[in-house]
Amino acid sequence: MGTKTILIILLGSLIWSLTMIRSGLNYSYGVGFWGANGHDGVWHLALSESLSAGSFENPIFAGEALKNYHFGFDLMLALINQVTKIPINYLYFQILPPIFALLIGYLVFSFVLNWRGSRTEAIWATAFVYFSGGFGFLITFLRDRVFTGESMFWSQQAASTLINPPFAMSLIFILLGLIPLQKKNLFLSILFFGLLIQIKVYAGLLVLGGLFCASLFELFSKRYSLITKIFLGTLIFSLVIFLPFNKNPQSMIVWQPFWFLETMMSYSDRLGWERFYSAMTTYKMGHIWIKGILAYTTAFIIFVIGNMGLRVIGFYAIKRVKIDSLLVFIVSICLAGVIIPMFFVQSGTPWNTIQFFFYYLFFFAIFAGIVMSQIKSRFKYIIFVIFAIFSSWSTLQHYLPKMPQAIISNDEIEALNFLSRQPQGIVLTYPFDSDKAKAANSNPPRPLYFYDSTAYVAAYSGKQVFLEDEVNLNIMGYDWKSRRNEVLQFISNLDPLKGKEFLDKNNIKYLYLVKENSPLQGELLRLGSADLGLEEIFENKVSILYRYGENFGGN
Repeated sequence: MGTKTILIILLGSLIWSLTMIRSGLNYSYGVGFWGANGHDGVWHLALSESLSAGSFENPIFAGEALKNYHFGFDLMLALINQVTKIPINYLYFQILPPIFALLIGYLVFSFVLNWRGSRTEAIWATAFVYFSGGFGFLITFLRDRVFTGESMFWSQQAASTLINPPFAMSLIFILLGLIPLQKKNLFLSILFFGLLIQIKVYAGLLVLGGLFCASLFELFSKRYSLITKIFLGTLIFSLVIFLPFNKNPQSMIVWQPFWFLETMMSYSDRLGWERFYSAMTTYKMGHIWIKGILAYTTAFIIFVIGNMGLRVIGFYAIKRVKIDSLLVFIVSICLAGVIIPMFFVQSGTPWNTIQFFFYYLFFFAIFAGIVMSQIKSRFKYIIFVIFAIFSSWSTLQHYLPKMPQAIISNDEIEALNFLSRQPQGIVLTYPFDSDKAKAANSNPPRPLYFYDSTAYVAAYSGKQVFLEDEVNLNIMGYDWKSRRNEVLQFISNLDPLKGKEFLDKNNIKYLYLVKENSPLQGELLRLGSADLGLEEIFENKVSILYRYGENFGGN
């Protein structure tokens, strides 16, 4: 590996890591979170803390087993924490991101070098993996004279890789499976490919589909059975580690053709071409098939090319690369990665299936690097650098402001630290109030309880919470709405017996209440703490903690 490659990997890793390394640290105002880390990062902290404590219960839905979630990354985080004693928040935000970024760059370079035998192609492929972006920044510049629009066409781009650590980890495992596959190492390929299903289920499904197609190609073309053995071994391994933690997984996927195309055209925070949206949906509802097909095909082309940016030149690589089982494997993943989200969305959180498309973009970055290396014009360097700078900036500008978008104040951290030192027990806290969040001051930073429904009490107390982070509960298919209604009824209840019955039935041991966040007018609860048998164990100007149990009025 030469100096040029090392510099690309180091620079790419630095840019990727900038989306993570500032979050989760203590500042003068408290703990800050930039961008998606205010929700997604906090969820991973909560789950990893729970797994580190040896629990496979859902930390944000106490009393229920964890289900319908790929927790491989979080389990790894918990194990590293147990071995090294390094706090999980430092591992998550400051330590693992640059390690993952460096590994991805090194493995991409090694994979392409082994596959193509060309150092130049490997260098360009690595550069495209790190610095690729879509055409969103061009649209926002022409429209508003600003460089934003990373997800204008729905998909995240390369610079956002690390804000989705399971995705980043899945890329590592795909590459770790591909390299031994090139060397015909059956065991290692099955091991790394098989673990994918519990790291990122989207990756696991795509790899299984790719192996199946490659095994068919191999069987029909030369009747050699290596890929077939790897496919069968990966399938069995995947089922063994997936099924025990996923009940009725097919119910999580819903048939809804062209949802991404329609919302891309209609949503103001996406492309927002309302006239086109009106036309395409009118054709569909009016059964005007020829115009409808033309409109949806055009929207699909805009979706693909808009997301791909310079990676679009990767189509030419498919014509130049020798057709073998490896190419069939990659192309199958790419086809499935774009087709699945065109027809299916995820129940409760429809946009989640866009994550299939992330793998399409990843492999086309490699294809684009192969093609770019073969272009003779020196003008290609200027074009690539321009796209790399502005596409990266469209992401990084959300992670570089001095003030974060969300915080946990010093007062709350003090209260949560106190709670973390108490014996284990289920914590009740106020449900997220979207109306109050919308009415809150929009200037950053916002406290997390006015930012989104997050898992921050579980994450920073290390306790199971009765109800928290409704977003992820929705994704995992829990009946959180019924539990939310129970909590709201308890808060407004005026009958002490019913209040204690609720606490006893649900094994509530602690109440963590943020005064400003109360759904009542100036009251923490309709009933007083004495009526409910609650003992105040902590209070500051922001938070108050109660304990409930047999020594202070409960059962």
